[in-house]
Amino acid sequence: MAGKPFPEADPRVLEISYSTLSAAGKTLNQALLSGNEVSLTIAEVFATLDRLAEVKGDGSKEKRLVLLSSLINRTTPLETEYLSRMLLGEMRIGVVEGVLLDAIAEASGVSRQLVRRAHMLHGDIGDVARIALTEGDVALENVGLRLFVPVKPMLAEMAESIPQVLADHKEGSAFEYKFDGARIQIHRKQDRVRIFSRRLTDVTDSIPEIVDYSKTRVKSSEFLIEGEVVALGEGGKPVPFQDLMRRFRRVHGIEDMVEKIPLRLYLFDVLQSGGNTMIDLPYTERWKVLSSLVPNESLAPRIVTRDPQVVENFMQSALKKGHEGLMAKSLTSDYSPGARGKKWFKIKPADRLDVVIVAADWGSGRRVGWLSNYHLAVRDDETGEYLVVGKTFKGLTDVEFDMITKRLQELKTKESKWTVHVKPEIVVEVAHNEIQKSPRYKSGFALRFARIAKFRDDKTSEEADTIQKLRKLYEKQFENKGRLLKEIP
Repeated sequence: MAGKPFPEADPRVLEISYSTLSAAGKTLNQALLSGNEVSLTIAEVFATLDRLAEVKGDGSKEKRLVLLSSLINRTTPLETEYLSRMLLGEMRIGVVEGVLLDAIAEASGVSRQLVRRAHMLHGDIGDVARIALTEGDVALENVGLRLFVPVKPMLAEMAESIPQVLADHKEGSAFEYKFDGARIQIHRKQDRVRIFSRRLTDVTDSIPEIVDYSKTRVKSSEFLIEGEVVALGEGGKPVPFQDLMRRFRRVHGIEDMVEKIPLRLYLFDVLQSGGNTMIDLPYTERWKVLSSLVPNESLAPRIVTRDPQVVENFMQSALKKGHEGLMAKSLTSDYSPGARGKKWFKIKPADRLDVVIVAADWGSGRRVGWLSNYHLAVRDDETGEYLVVGKTFKGLTDVEFDMITKRLQELKTKESKWTVHVKPEIVVEVAHNEIQKSPRYKSGFALRFARIAKFRDDKTSEEADTIQKLRKLYEKQFENKGRLLKEIP
């Protein structure tokens, strides 16, 4: 119903494009004309998807086409429609993950908070539904963190100011460097180590030096710790995020890339150690445990203070060292997987939004041949719909124009003469000067002077900023600006 063929804890992807699905669908009419009325079962559909996910290497496109064709040959037109939507991750029925979790709670009589917490730790919404409906709240309470099952990372609100953070964190704050890197969680039990990205993808093979660190530098043989890897350049300073992603995505020639793009690991949290789950412990206790497990130089630089000038000086030191700013964490905060709130704040000097590319126009002049004017959208948290808030062609190099053109064509869902519409998968961080009201877009807003600052390949489209947040940011602008006495059409 949510358009996800596999549980979030399952790192496999189908890699089914619109063009492959269209090619497979060409056999449908032939199947219907032949009078094939054999009905499919859920188990048969899943078995085919299971096989599709395992297709790799040479000839994989043709193998996927054969598997898809065999499946679609046995579907009715209505089944084809919804199967296609699910394969592309575009169900468009208004059932986002949060709605499903609320429905499970309503149907089972278990509290929403307990259902959501169990899902965050377990990673399989179907199994959470089974436990809630057949075993009840006691069984859900016993659902805990499992090693080698990736956990959704805890998220932070954007801080309005340093004084605001100090006011909200009355119990005190720890301020850590905010890195322009890739967030990872490291799972280890004895000799087995697996490392997952922010998007819960297994990246173990791409970062062998972090695997080695986990086995030799951490004083425990069973743990789940979280941190960020930063790619280093000349002078030991962090390189841009795009360069880090060249390393992070690598599947071939990894040894060579270890030399060319060395990584620095900064750790900032522990979720499990020695078989004990620690997400319900306060930040101060988790930090104490983490400090006992790893060398001091591996810890994220941090201070604990309530002096705003000391915080400002610390942030300037982070910026001068090539980092993004600061994270502010309540000293009493637990670790809430997948949740965003005021327990953690991020403090960054620029006004930026994480938006999703939902379409792109073919360029002209110097940009002819490239998809180079990007339709930017935010997500409606209530419906799951992506609402356009403007376009931009600014911020990218020629190499990036070429790269993103290829990526967008692989995500194409439909195309007109000038515009290619795509699956909402590519997340970009956009810098902008102002949020304006706009009757041009269904969202009602437009970003003024938007430019792409960087690609956020570590984020899913569901983690992009929302229209609800945009509305609040629009209202906040008027703390320092005046409103028109009368709306001008």
